[in-house]
Amino acid sequence: MDEQESRMPAGAAVLVTGATGFTGARLARQLVEQGCAVRAIARHTSNAGALQDVSIQWFRGDVYDPAVVRAAAAGVQYVFHVAAAYRVSGLPDDEYRRVHVTSTELLAEAVRQQPDFKRFVHVSTVGVHGHVEQPPASEESPFQPGDIYQRTKAEAELWLREFARAKGLPYAVIRPAAIYGPGDRRLLKIFKLAIQPLFILLGHSQGLYHLIHVEDLVQGLLLAATHPAAQGEAFICGNPAAVTQERMGRIIAGALGRTCRVVRLPAWPVFLAADLCEAVCKPLHIAPPLYRRRVAFFTKDRSFDTRKIREKLGFQPRYTDEEGLAQTARWYKERGWL
Repeated sequence: MDEQESRMPAGAAVLVTGATGFTGARLARQLVEQGCAVRAIARHTSNAGALQDVSIQWFRGDVYDPAVVRAAAAGVQYVFHVAAAYRVSGLPDDEYRRVHVTSTELLAEAVRQQPDFKRFVHVSTVGVHGHVEQPPASEESPFQPGDIYQRTKAEAELWLREFARAKGLPYAVIRPAAIYGPGDRRLLKIFKLAIQPLFILLGHSQGLYHLIHVEDLVQGLLLAATHPAAQGEAFICGNPAAVTQERMGRIIAGALGRTCRVVRLPAWPVFLAADLCEAVCKPLHIAPPLYRRRVAFFTKDRSFDTRKIREKLGFQPRYTDEEGLAQTARWYKERGWL
């Protein structure tokens, strides 16, 4: 990957949504370090402490508030739309739609007539492809979203594509694979399971999982903003090949001096238990300790053809799965998360 191509123009006015999140915070910091004038939209309740040492102009409010969006987007040259409602327990469907779809509409409308606007980088997800019957999936594979998070992400991406073509808005879409790295909590459960006396896997699928280290994803986002070939295109951003969950467990355990002992159990009894948990907990507005989507995580293969971003943009991830998982495991251990 050409370092010059992944650098933003000095002094560029940039708006980042979701800047207090795992990916957004690293992106915002990188943009500041490259000399950009960075603005960020964040809810009043969001903790911006991780970025208190860098110069960012904050706009507090919801990313789907028209007044907040207009103020934050005025005069910017680049937008990185990273904000997401990521499967928060008890969150109503309308909130997913506001965070993903309404915000995209407002941001695109706010910048489309600005004379110096360069590119709208929209962060989607490989989840828009849903369950992939015949992996690997590519950018051209059909959309088959399986839940409200994926459906609204797909809706936002499709809306932006049509709007950009009709109005001449410069844009690019990044669909990240599973994002991980030091500080991530979403995949922490895998790390915790891998160091247990038994690493329990469900069913008999390979459990293919496609990873992207957060630092590599940031470089992919910067390329999407600056590379001429990214204009009007969508890219799956992930490492060259998927890794099995069993391999993940062995890498994590080995990095911490542990032995990974894999045991496979039938999946159907666990799915049944998850259904019962959800049936009991949801009417009581209690987050179920076990739910079908979490069980499905261990039974599906998620594999993608990631050649396009490498061939078109010259993207080359710095972290192999082995290096990134080991680094992350040690980081968790040092901070007492494991």
